[in-house]
Amino acid sequence: MTTDAHRTAIVTGGARGIGAAIAARLAEDGLAVAVLDLDDAAAKATTDAIGAAGGRALPVPVNVADAESVRTAVERVAAELGPPTVLVNNAGVTRDNLLFRLTEDDWDTVMSVHLRGAFLMSRAAQKYMVEAGFGRIVSLSSTSALGNRGQANYAAAKAGIQGFTKTVALELGKFGITANAIAPGFIETEMTRATAQRLGLSFEQYKLDRAAEIPVGRVGQPADIAHLASFLVSEGAGFVSGQVIYAAGGPKT
Repeated sequence: MTTDAHRTAIVTGGARGIGAAIAARLAEDGLAVAVLDLDDAAAKATTDAIGAAGGRALPVPVNVADAESVRTAVERVAAELGPPTVLVNNAGVTRDNLLFRLTEDDWDTVMSVHLRGAFLMSRAAQKYMVEAGFGRIVSLSSTSALGNRGQANYAAAKAGIQGFTKTVALELGKFGITANAIAPGFIETEMTRATAQRLGLSFEQYKLDRAAEIPVGRVGQPADIAHLASFLVSEGAGFVSGQVIYAAGGPKT
């Protein structure tokens, strides 16, 4: 079995925010990292930063909702970095609105990127993991999976990620592959900044308001999620599978 230093990881939506933090952390851990993103220029900026820090990374353009794009991207990763045995399904978008204002496009776009994307990426990567007898799939869910006003589409997709993860864990465990989901609470990213703007609030005030609701007394940072992902893809996490871990600064029910 290969060590972490000889493994290849794929991080979708890795150009910025949580994805970029995870990509950087996995590279720091010694993995070669493919940063997959629709924004190829931003992905290259992330991989350049990883390279400057001494890591090995490759930017790969992809539309995770398109099967052919996914197949091409994963095959390129295998050819240029090595067979991927770690996959982090992080790509995501929001199209928030109340149910009566939510359009079919709002629904389909969010479901396609989050849920179809996780399915297509996992299906494409799992064959390399089965061949290696080792694999780690980590998918990003959210506390919104428990329900969140104005996010019927996003909540449904993130809840779907949890069911998908548990089923993949059942199916692939015998091949040495684990599947887990991370469900972040409020994390300081461009996405949450956009939410504050949509609500007509300054981001600083929005963060203060949200931090007041969090038991640890602060909002989360992308690095908080990267630390958790680092553990879940490690050899030491081999007996942790089919779990949904809420990283929200306190308990969620």
